[in-house]
Amino acid sequence: MGDVKTRERFGIFRQAAARPVAEWREAATDQVAARRTALEMPAGISMADWRKIGDRLFAAADSSAWWLGDWLIYGQSAYPDRYRRAVEETDLDYQTLRNYAWVARRFAPARRRPALSFQHHAELASLPEQEQNYWMDRAERLNWSRNFLRARVKAAREADEQGDRNAISMRIQVNVSRDRRQRWATAAAGMEQDLPGWAMSILDRAAAAVLEEGASEHAVARREPGVLAARAG
Repeated sequence: MGDVKTRERFGIFRQAAARPVAEWREAATDQVAARRTALEMPAGISMADWRKIGDRLFAAADSSAWWLGDWLIYGQSAYPDRYRRAVEETDLDYQTLRNYAWVARRFAPARRRPALSFQHHAELASLPEQEQNYWMDRAERLNWSRNFLRARVKAAREADEQGDRNAISMRIQVNVSRDRRQRWATAAAGMEQDLPGWAMSILDRAAAAVLEEGASEHAVARREPGVLAARAG
C-alpha cells in the first residue's frame, strides 16, 4: 500500500478527511482542472485556496482506498467466478486491491473514523475489535499521526509479550461439592467476574492479609521480643 504514503504529508489531512469530498468545487476556483494525469491550477491563487485544494485532494485519495476495497468486496460477493478476470483487465494491482478489501472488511462503514486516515485503520486491522476501538479513540482524540499510532501499538504489544514471558503458568484443581461450586459461581457473578477470576482475587486478598499479619508480628517481635515468646508459651 505504498501508493498512499503521501496522504499524511500535511497535518491538515485529518481535518480534511472528515469533510465530504463533494465539497471539492467549493475549494477554490472553477479554473482548477483535475485531469487524469495532471492538476492544472491558475497562477496567483492564494495560499488559503491552495491549502483547500490540497485538503480535497488528500480526502479524495484516502477515500479512494475505502471505495476500492468496498468495490472489490462487492465484486467478490456478486461475481465470485468472474470478478478476478475483470480486475485483471483494468490497470489496478490485484494485491493492492486485496489489501484495501481486507482493511475494509475489518472495519464496517459505521466503524470507520472520518477523522483518521485509511492508513490509521490499516495499522489496527489485525487487532480485535475492542482494541481497534481503543486505539482509534486515542488516535482521534490526541490527533496522532499514522506513524505515531504504529509506534504506540508496537510498544504496547512488546510490553504485553514481555509480561507473558515473565508470567508463570499454574493450574490448581480443587474437588468441591456441587452446592459449594454453585455458591462460588453466584458470588463471582455478583462481583461481575468469572469464577476463575473471582477465585484468584479471593486468593490474592487472603495472601495479602496473611503477609500483612506476618509483617506486623515481625515488627512487634523486633520492638518487643518478649511478646511473641509469651504468646507461644
